[in-house]
Amino acid sequence: MSHPHPELSAPPALPPEGMRIVALGGLGEIGRNMTVFEFGGRLLIVDCGVLFPEEEQPGVDLILPDFEYIRDRLDDVEAVVLTHGHEDHIGGVPFLLRERADIPLVGSTLTLALIEAKLTEHRIKPVTVRVAENERHRFGPFDCEFLAVNHSIPDALAVAIRTPAGLVLHTGDFKMDQLPLDGRLTDLGAFARLGAEGIDLLLCDSTNAEVPGFVTSEREIGPVIDEVFRTAQERIIVACFASHVHRVQQVLDAAAANGRKVCFVGRSMVRNMGVAGELGYLRVPEGILIEQRQIEDIPPDRLVLVCTGSQGEPMSALSRMANRDHQIRITERDTVMLASSLIPGNETAVNRVINGLTRWGARVIHKGNALVHVSGHASAGELLYVLNLTKPSNFMPVHGEWRHLKANARLAELTGVPKENIVIAEDGVVVDLVNGQAKIVGAVPAGYVYVDGLSVGEITETSLKDRRILGEEGFVSVVVGVDSSTGKLVAGPEIHARGAGISDEDFDEAIERIEAVLREAAADGISDLTQLSQLIRRTVGRWVNENYRRRPMIVPVVVEV
Repeated sequence: MSHPHPELSAPPALPPEGMRIVALGGLGEIGRNMTVFEFGGRLLIVDCGVLFPEEEQPGVDLILPDFEYIRDRLDDVEAVVLTHGHEDHIGGVPFLLRERADIPLVGSTLTLALIEAKLTEHRIKPVTVRVAENERHRFGPFDCEFLAVNHSIPDALAVAIRTPAGLVLHTGDFKMDQLPLDGRLTDLGAFARLGAEGIDLLLCDSTNAEVPGFVTSEREIGPVIDEVFRTAQERIIVACFASHVHRVQQVLDAAAANGRKVCFVGRSMVRNMGVAGELGYLRVPEGILIEQRQIEDIPPDRLVLVCTGSQGEPMSALSRMANRDHQIRITERDTVMLASSLIPGNETAVNRVINGLTRWGARVIHKGNALVHVSGHASAGELLYVLNLTKPSNFMPVHGEWRHLKANARLAELTGVPKENIVIAEDGVVVDLVNGQAKIVGAVPAGYVYVDGLSVGEITETSLKDRRILGEEGFVSVVVGVDSSTGKLVAGPEIHARGAGISDEDFDEAIERIEAVLREAAADGISDLTQLSQLIRRTVGRWVNENYRRRPMIVPVVVEV
């Protein structure tokens, strides 16, 4: 079982008969999915998603894959295949199209409709190629066959990629719900057919590889939602992903059965459900939807609000309701339902929202106390089933954190995939498929690219470290004026602290130390402003640490007079 090494160097040239696979996101993390396939000097990209920031990334809106690896080769890109419409698979597309606007986007009807609606906000008119299951399309040297897979969003696809280097199957995100709400099953017959043809490399969803058995059917949730609706006292607020059409359908059906009106809250929810409704993926009962401005006209016991925020996102509607920072005020007669599973890493944020809602008296229903969500990803039993059907020569787990990738690799080994043919890679690791053998040959840069407001890539890890220090320790500013020729102190020092827990009056001793160190510097002939700033920073930092055991950011301002 091969795995990346921290000292991997740049990869060698790709042999003419080989295929190269480079994941720029989605390995060792859940989100930011993007995989680049190369054959014959041409590139095919599968998915281009985003990762949502965590608490240690303050101020960041989104995290993108690093496009540096393909930036000089954008003209070689034949197409971007989008397996489905979740943000962690399509959210990065607007930023990729800023680099080259005419890259064809390939996807199913709903997937393309969702990305087109998103691109309208970015004022980008994309080139699209609409595909469906059981179709084959050629993009340069890549012969792509699309297969139906069941997931937590309609119209999801797996893609089989044929080149002279071999047959590669990328499952995308999938599960094997045998009673899906839309009747669209994962095409196991096609998986078996490809297995009989001979799959040289299987890239397989790993998210639930640690979970034994099979995923519960979506249909099992319907009665639970009905029970919540029957027992709710007044308003019902449902939080779920803005693209979870199946869950919203169940909410609409329960609302209709219980005589309630439904209002979508939040721009992404309104946009996505509007698209799904127009295309027929969401069946909206006549007269059930209302606008947000009509909320006050509906009795609380006849109202359902559907919003985002199931992952505790700070700026989501539900988080703002929990913080009393939203026009919708939570009351003790409200019922709140979090109809989603937890993305790893979001536990603290979600618990904070649940506690906030509970504080205001709401009854909170979530996966921990009721069956209000099932995962969209195959569990170990389903993954074993697929491995036995497809019998791949080589296996590469994708879409998951390290523990998920390792667990999926273990499943492959149990089904008979040779250990030396199982490749566990991480973002940026280069895997070549040559002569039927997949192996790691090097690595390329694949770091985080941060989106902060209108800036893309300008925020660095150093910037985030500074933000964390400011948020946790505050800052101390020191302003001094020095003689431009001698470096002697002529004004100040003036010290102010913010968020450091030190009042301005407490700095008398620090001022004495600054005056002393500046006198010594002037006596030594030091007048360089940068050197003087460093002396002041060290002096104040040492004093604060000695007296307060804190490490605030020290901001010296030295002005020549």
